[in-house]
Amino acid sequence: MSLDSDASSQGGDHRSFRQMTRDRLLFEMLRSTRKDSKSTWKVLIMDKFTVKIMSYACKMADITEEGVSLVEDLYKRRQPLPSLDAIYFIQPTKENIVMLLSDMSGRSPLYKKAYVFFSSPIQRELVAQIKKDSSVLPRIGALSEMNLEYFAIDSQGFITDHERALEELFSENAEGSHKYNACLNTMATRISTVFASMREFPHVHYRVAKTIDASTMTTLRDLGPTKLAAGVWNCLAKYKTSIPEFPQTETCELLIVDRSIDQIAPIIHEWTYDAMCHDLLCMDGNKYVHEVPSTNGSATEKKEVLLEDHDPVWLELRHAHIADASERLHDKMTNFISKNKAAQLHQARTGGELSTRDLQKMVQALPQYSDQIDKLSLHVEVGYYISCAML
Repeated sequence: MSLDSDASSQGGDHRSFRQMTRDRLLFEMLRSTRKDSKSTWKVLIMDKFTVKIMSYACKMADITEEGVSLVEDLYKRRQPLPSLDAIYFIQPTKENIVMLLSDMSGRSPLYKKAYVFFSSPIQRELVAQIKKDSSVLPRIGALSEMNLEYFAIDSQGFITDHERALEELFSENAEGSHKYNACLNTMATRISTVFASMREFPHVHYRVAKTIDASTMTTLRDLGPTKLAAGVWNCLAKYKTSIPEFPQTETCELLIVDRSIDQIAPIIHEWTYDAMCHDLLCMDGNKYVHEVPSTNGSATEKKEVLLEDHDPVWLELRHAHIADASERLHDKMTNFISKNKAAQLHQARTGGELSTRDLQKMVQALPQYSDQIDKLSLHVEVGYYISCAML
């Protein structure tokens, strides 16, 4: 799902959506623990889902800068560090609460104090379970709902991580199943946390199920948008009283539809640079592995790169048609050569155009151009492999 690039209606906030998510995690969560904590360094503990939330928005250097010396998995065996405070960023599930209590209860807790942040609203009975343990309660430094349970995949887009949604919502056995309701409820909660992060209260519009005639029964599949809209609205209504400075009247629009409004999209091929990279290259998420000349020049070595917003070339070309992207890359290469005296000298000496390999060799001699050349040569190589795959 993507967001409009216009500024927020609540005051013209020009940060990207990923930047907004990053700031909430680093400042609203991690930095907020500095006020009461006496530990200079802390341990950050996450579950399998929240670690993905963090990794989509923040780098390890960002986390370390906020005083985190160690990142741990909630479900892995951990070394006791009774002199350090711990920050828990976890989903509010029964299993996670059991692990939290196990860490902090008894005479020998794993950590000195626990600052607990939940990714979405926690049920009252789980809060009561925490309060019931008299040995744990004095060791809780904070118990807060972050309301941040989505993956910020780029500057304007997010996903709720439901890879099996099609099966759980539209399969033959979907109607009346526990998975159907659980999937919709989780989707509603996670979509709502997006608006909690943006401090926006949307008008919720949805596609109403229409029957062919009076004798046709409306199926549970047809009611998907209606049920999701109701779930989102219920969550947002609670935010009006639970989140400080959350708008009390609608500030934006949310449109919920299903695939039936655009049935052709899943079976046609997308021709943008972004889509072609993911369809035709062996990528793991946004990670691409390519070969570059080794530092000693004897052979090639593999290098991992992330095709993400920090790469200005990727940011410019990702939504362009592949033909347009190829032309722009050629223009960028030509422009670089025209402004780079060393490149001009090499071209005059060889009497031909610079190849990607020539440019990569130049990097070793001109370290000041290293970053620019690396990015250009990377995308030229990516464009070449896409062209080969299309033949």
